Amino acid sequence: MTFVGVTGMIDPPRKEVADSVRTCRQAGIRTIMITGDHKVTALAIAKELDIYREGNTVVSGEELDTMTDDELDDAVKTTTVFARVSPADKLRIIQSLKRTGEVAAMTGDGVNDAPALKAADIGCAMGITGTDVAKGASDMTLMDDNFATIVSAVREGRGIYDNIKKAVAFLLGTNIGEVLVTFIAMLLWNQAPFLSMQLLWINLVTDSLPAIALGMEAIDPNVMDRQPKPKKEGIFANGLGIQVVLQGVMFAILSLIGFRVGSQVTGAIEGGRTMAFLVLAFAQILHAYNMRSHKSLFKTGLFTNKYLNLASLVSTALMCLVLFVPPIASVFGLIRLPMKLYMLGFGLAVVPVVVLEIVKAFGLVKHHK
Repeated sequence: MTFVGVTGMIDPPRKEVADSVRTCRQAGIRTIMITGDHKVTALAIAKELDIYREGNTVVSGEELDTMTDDELDDAVKTTTVFARVSPADKLRIIQSLKRTGEVAAMTGDGVNDAPALKAADIGCAMGITGTDVAKGASDMTLMDDNFATIVSAVREGRGIYDNIKKAVAFLLGTNIGEVLVTFIAMLLWNQAPFLSMQLLWINLVTDSLPAIALGMEAIDPNVMDRQPKPKKEGIFANGLGIQVVLQGVMFAILSLIGFRVGSQVTGAIEGGRTMAFLVLAFAQILHAYNMRSHKSLFKTGLFTNKYLNLASLVSTALMCLVLFVPPIASVFGLIRLPMKLYMLGFGLAVVPVVVLEIVKAFGLVKHHK
């Protein structure tokens, strides 16, 4: 026999995977390769993708079979490559990761991946090559079978979660202010600072529209530089709950000042209600800009959220309609104020912006790192 040559084959990783793995590392997400390939082959690919680094370990299916659950729990902390594994091994690895406190996402396409996909916190099936069984066992399906799509989904998810927190904090802060100003005014002066129709209008116009716009805020460019939030961390962690309450107290104080000054200057409770209505409504509209980011408003950009700009314009126009059109104002129990009161009212409405900018400058507004 005459030796002619040798033919070799390789199934190379996609070009974008290396960048995605690097992004995951920056975001505090550990990428683990679980494959049926030989240990040497798997290690070579893992090094190419930067999944394997000095100090990491590689575990084969044979080694995995000899490990107890406790030994596996120790191994998964440093192992980035599992080679020559069986479907049962994949399930054990996922269960081990969850036991050690990790949030485990698993990708797969075959029938034998279904148990591990089902056991994972987030099962990701392949939409093109994946079987129906794998898709049925998963929480999400990748329509392009691309690992980079998972990274994009993580980025989008973090942005959505941030926006939910902003909208919830904004709505709670403003509503706490409304409750406090009514309660304190009744307690001190036995007078209601708002009519029910006025409060309903504020909730409809200056609460709802800006809150919806905050939910459409652009994703922070540095969102993938943060570490994952702890599994048990609540939405009001990192002092957000205290900030919401303090913001509500600030709204109440400003509105009470407006109510008292308006009542004394005009000599009528309607003047006080008009003043309190003006201060609270416009303070909430401006405060929506504060809630866009934990960074200074001038660093974020004053008008970069076009949806919030539109919501603010609509809210302002509707408020002006109620305040300055006499037939509509009378329906809401409002009266015309002296010019100096309008100037004072708008000045009080700007106070939350000034206060939050000072607080942010001193780093008192915390954010998950």
